[in-house]
Amino acid sequence: MRLLVLAIISLLLIVTDFNFRQTDVVRSGLTTLVAPIQYVVDVPSRVMGWLNRTTVDYQVLYQENDELKAQALVLQRKLQKMTVLSAENIRLRELLNSAEKVDDNVMLASVIGVDPDPFTHELVLSKGSNEGVRVGYPLLDGSGVMGQVISVSRFSSRVLLLTDSRHSIPVQINRNGVRAIVVGTGLSDQLELLHLPDTADIVEGDILVTSGLGGRFPFGYPVATVGRVEHDPGQPFANVQVQPNAQLTRSRQVLLVMAREQQEMGLDENAEEQSETAVEGEAL
Repeated sequence: MRLLVLAIISLLLIVTDFNFRQTDVVRSGLTTLVAPIQYVVDVPSRVMGWLNRTTVDYQVLYQENDELKAQALVLQRKLQKMTVLSAENIRLRELLNSAEKVDDNVMLASVIGVDPDPFTHELVLSKGSNEGVRVGYPLLDGSGVMGQVISVSRFSSRVLLLTDSRHSIPVQINRNGVRAIVVGTGLSDQLELLHLPDTADIVEGDILVTSGLGGRFPFGYPVATVGRVEHDPGQPFANVQVQPNAQLTRSRQVLLVMAREQQEMGLDENAEEQSETAVEGEAL
């Protein structure tokens, strides 16, 4: 009887959550309550990381320091070239009466939780609505796009990764600009390119970047690399398997990106909320 009652209650909760948006408030509140537990659970991992860092051999640190210095010199050289190219790009945009593209604002966050469900690829981050995080913000690591924020509580947020079967993202081939859609396959190291014509110009090793279509992901961020292309003469679309560039299962420090359009949308929403509050106050 207890099992039957609990099963009935569970079904009612599932149906209610599916049909009524009001449950989002309850879920957000429960996530806020659970946030301190997530931080406490993450403490042993941080302590172990600190102990490992303090016990590393001096010679290893010395070698890593030399390698990092060499990498810094290489990156500085690339940065100098990028500065020149960026200035040239701005001049060309001005000649074409095009708006100057500014850098996207980013916010550093830490991964504090992973969904244990093997069929769901989601992460929990240490930033929430208190820090200005909103649903839809793209997530990056040092190698590329990881996913996007799907829910936000006061102290944390939940991210859906690219590899989740529910996720899709508009991309284009960096080499020639051909546009397509990348979807998750449910595997942590594999994505799929949908509805790409069999005659499309795509080869192994091509880099896929965000196309900017849809307004959710800013243009130009690396997403994946083409790993295999199969052409079937009897099919209208090619079978293209790609691998995500981001280290989805390893990255701990990540970046939340807020593009210029998202900033303006957020400002408009805040202005609307303030105006509605003011009208309600006058009515009272």
